[in-house]
Amino acid sequence: MSRDHAQSAERAGAEAAGAAVTGAPAADSAPAGAEAPFLELLSRGASADAYEQPVLLARAEGRPAEAIAALEHAKLLALRVRAELEGRRRREAELSALFETAHDLAGLRDLDSVLQAIVQRARSLLGTDVAYLSLNDPDRGDTYMRVTEGSVAARFQQLRLGMGEGLGGLVAQTARPYVTDDYFKDGRFQHTNTIDTGVRDEGLVAILGVPLMLGQHVIGVLFAADRRARVFEREQIALLGSFAALAAAAIDSANMLAETRSALADLERANEIIRDRSGVIERASDVHDRLTELVLRGGGVHDVAAAVSQVLDGTVEFTETVDTPPAPLEASRAEGHAVRHQDDWIAAVTAGGELLGALVLRGHPGLDPVDQLTLERAAMVTSLLLLARRSAAEAEQRVRGELLDDLLDARDRDPRLLRERASRLHADLDATHVVLAARLDAVAPDADQEAEARRRLWSAASHLAATRHGLAAARDGGTVLVLPLIAGDTATELARRTARQLGTAVHEAVTVGASGPVRDLAAHPDTVAAAYAEGRRCLEALRLLGRSGDGAAAEDFGFLGLLLAGDRDIAGFVDRTIGEVVAYDERRGTDLVRTIDAYFTCGMSPARTKDALHVHVNTVAQRLERVGRLLGDDWQSPARTLEIQLALRLHRLSTRH
Repeated sequence: MSRDHAQSAERAGAEAAGAAVTGAPAADSAPAGAEAPFLELLSRGASADAYEQPVLLARAEGRPAEAIAALEHAKLLALRVRAELEGRRRREAELSALFETAHDLAGLRDLDSVLQAIVQRARSLLGTDVAYLSLNDPDRGDTYMRVTEGSVAARFQQLRLGMGEGLGGLVAQTARPYVTDDYFKDGRFQHTNTIDTGVRDEGLVAILGVPLMLGQHVIGVLFAADRRARVFEREQIALLGSFAALAAAAIDSANMLAETRSALADLERANEIIRDRSGVIERASDVHDRLTELVLRGGGVHDVAAAVSQVLDGTVEFTETVDTPPAPLEASRAEGHAVRHQDDWIAAVTAGGELLGALVLRGHPGLDPVDQLTLERAAMVTSLLLLARRSAAEAEQRVRGELLDDLLDARDRDPRLLRERASRLHADLDATHVVLAARLDAVAPDADQEAEARRRLWSAASHLAATRHGLAAARDGGTVLVLPLIAGDTATELARRTARQLGTAVHEAVTVGASGPVRDLAAHPDTVAAAYAEGRRCLEALRLLGRSGDGAAAEDFGFLGLLLAGDRDIAGFVDRTIGEVVAYDERRGTDLVRTIDAYFTCGMSPARTKDALHVHVNTVAQRLERVGRLLGDDWQSPARTLEIQLALRLHRLSTRH
């Protein structure tokens, strides 16, 4: 029945009621005119109490008994018509709500919104304080609150009920509606502390529950409840059952829609896999042809990376071991497969267990297994090319080693010839260099393994020297390197970086000691031997200090560096230690150097210092605070104070005339 039909039925009922009131009186009908006040009350929709007023007014006026009896009769007829009209209006509202809910269900987009609308309309039409809907959870074997309307208690809204517990459990077991006028006094169903506590928090008394059915199975319960005792009429139970049927249909439709979407998504994925697989096979064939051609025509490592980039539709780069994240690189080497790292894929390039670098596919987190195999094969081809290049490079390494040996041992060589030999190796002996002494820290169990470890260190050092336009040679059970010092770099940074790079290449800790910067190696080859001796002293100092696997230069050891350094760079030590304070005094005309000298002489006592300087103690405090800002907060630590006091004494000696 449509809404228009319902409204037509109401109008017909009203006309029939009017005819009953205004038509020809029957044997028990009221005399003409008695119904007039009641018709006026009907027309304005007055409350039931208002229908007593015409009778009371007639009695107050002392009208005859016959007239009063007629009014009483007309009142009863009018109340009957009023009840009929209210029933029709209520049924129209119920039908309208059902039609609107069915319309929502037909255009189902959001299951939660449809269920919320059902619960809201059920509460409104039944005039209850609360309405709610629970659904069964097959995985956990219980039931839980899905939607509530009018609820205020958080514990009630989060209730989970075991199957068979409470009024809802009774409805679910019997698949029939159940109603209770007073929940806590009803013993027909199982009471539990959890449920009763939630119901008590919400203050519910009268509860009506109807099952949500899908076929023969109960999937949940729709409830309407009041916070006072109440008797639910049969029509209200039927109405809630209609809403429950719509809710079950909505859930079924949503499940079917989800299954359909899932099936469509699976079909789409399968179709994509088929298309991708065809493309992957074509790409695999393409990359095989390209790599074969590269090997035959003597292509290089970067040619391989460029070819694979085109096939995999991404950016593939060859990276050195030091420029590759160590954890995924080591995992790839151990597993023999490409490893994902964030959005990249890393395939280790190895030869005989030695890491030579890696092929890195950038920004390509989703990689097909066939494409992954393509990257791994490209890494294998890269390792073969590197081995071929190494064979040619070993001859060059020997030449580099011979040149360095001549710089270390034959000090009377012709500088012009040394420069020419270095130029053929792309080395510049006139640039500023650092001489580094490197040694493995681990002790091999036998002589053969010791020799193999030293060979690997020499090989890694020679490779590093060749890529950095330097020189390397095996010497004194370790390796000596001469590397150029670029602008902005320091001997310390170069030593530490070299220790890290060599250690990564040979998979063992390597300690590196560095000399200070040296220049004009061709013109003064004797400086190379002196710098090498200084680097070895730093190396031994690192090992004695327990800093194996690290790198350092003489400047890192503070005043101990004065003993390690070959040229005793006193000015450099003073400048590094208290240079900021000396410069501040020169710029500002202050007396900070004399203040800290007096401070140490007076046993680091500000009170005695102010007497020695003949100033106020606050002046001493302010000067020391300034010193702290220039030298750092730890300037009064034992290690720093020793160096600072030595630097102050050297500064004092160097400024005497």
